[in-house]
Amino acid sequence: MTESSPGLRRATDRQILLPRSAKAGPLALPPAVPQLHELEAVETISGEIAAASTTATPRNATISCIIPCYNEQDTIADVLKSLLAQTRLPDVIHVVINNTDDDTPEIARGFEGRHTRSVKGEEFVTTVHVHDMGVNPDKKVGALNYGYFLSRGYDYILGVDGDTTLARDTVERLELEMTDDPRIGGLSAIYSIDKNRKGLMARFLVAGQRAQFAAFNMDNLLRGRNMAVLGGQCSLFNMRALETVMVRHYQQAPWVRDSEVEDSKLSLQIKDAGFSTKISATARAYVGPMTNLRALHGQQVKWNFGAIDLFWPGQRGDSKGQPLHPNLRLRWFENISMAFNIISRLGFLLLLVAALSIDAFVFNPIWLIPPAIAMLLNLRLALSMKDKSASDILYAALFIPAELYMFVRMGHFVSAWAQFLAKTDQDNWAAQANAEKGKGSAYVMPLVVLIAVMGGAIFAWTQQSVGVQSAILSLGWPLLYIATIAQSVFMLRKLVRRHRGFAV
Repeated sequence: MTESSPGLRRATDRQILLPRSAKAGPLALPPAVPQLHELEAVETISGEIAAASTTATPRNATISCIIPCYNEQDTIADVLKSLLAQTRLPDVIHVVINNTDDDTPEIARGFEGRHTRSVKGEEFVTTVHVHDMGVNPDKKVGALNYGYFLSRGYDYILGVDGDTTLARDTVERLELEMTDDPRIGGLSAIYSIDKNRKGLMARFLVAGQRAQFAAFNMDNLLRGRNMAVLGGQCSLFNMRALETVMVRHYQQAPWVRDSEVEDSKLSLQIKDAGFSTKISATARAYVGPMTNLRALHGQQVKWNFGAIDLFWPGQRGDSKGQPLHPNLRLRWFENISMAFNIISRLGFLLLLVAALSIDAFVFNPIWLIPPAIAMLLNLRLALSMKDKSASDILYAALFIPAELYMFVRMGHFVSAWAQFLAKTDQDNWAAQANAEKGKGSAYVMPLVVLIAVMGGAIFAWTQQSVGVQSAILSLGWPLLYIATIAQSVFMLRKLVRRHRGFAV
């Protein structure tokens, strides 16, 4: 590589970037020439930084958009329409298709070519390119890395999934926040689930996923907007951060193929490189939902398994666990919370059946307090949604739908941990793809396990004497009280915390 190579920069080069938006604040310019001697005395890299600062002139930032696609014929047109309707168009859009056997390439090619748009007197121009990689063993990771190499020379890479549509000002808002703080290595939009689905099961699962995403987004927003995962659905990456990651970790490309959650892995690496990973306060994207239990199981098990792989101590294959990484604190909280949910719910069911079997159950109104707190917490979260609907409010207020969805999530959690601890060599990418095609029956296994556990426990209970049964109940109920009180305190804390004006 020579100095005249266009677009290729060193990670130590400085460049002042300007957003193409009238909403931008005043620019913080580099030191004037007489002050450069002081700058050189403080910095330890070399005089190249000072020289670059004297010659660099402010210019507009450039954005390359990458859309990895796998069988997205039903959604790719809407995705491209939402991008071409932005108040700030990306400078180029690369649709990278891999392993596809539907009409995605033909539909995407209908948008190929040059597009222009005028927004408040500002003329934006972009070009859509469609690349069909054919069979690609690295799947989405391969498509993302292919798009990265096509984007060398641009300042930012905007990653958008093939089923994700953007609010009309998403790109503009992401660029404003990124150029305002050059310490940001990656910036995620606020994700919500597209709610326009028909059918009772689909509407139930969509409401559950919307609540799940809303809770995740709110937790990140209230933690200084520090984003644990720069999701591939819609995130803007600083090219300098990606290049620094590649140098630090001896990688040929930013995204690695040896992780179940390539976006989480890259987020950790960006953080380790000294950049911050943030969630936008206002930019929004709408993700395609999983509308049946089979597809949802495939997706959630892959996510859970990948998260466990990242925070589990020690080396497993090519992934080294980082249990103390700051980006993984929320993952620890999620897993601990889910373990408490399983213990309290399964424990209550077992103790209830046991007590009823010997006529020893006495109802106490105090048991209504935890469900009431959970319902209020769900309702407050639903009211914080920017695009809330009647379905979101009913889902939270009726309590039972949220409780059923919690059991579904508990099944995903147990499946992921069972697969991880069993050290089974399973391709969860392929499992999710097959599930979305309607193949596989792994999603019924959590129910089978639950029935087996309940049946085994009931049989063992019937074999005990009345004295042993009474002793079990005398010990079991107090333990359940303690676990439930701990959960209730945690939920109450989340219920009363300020949302500080954030909407999810």
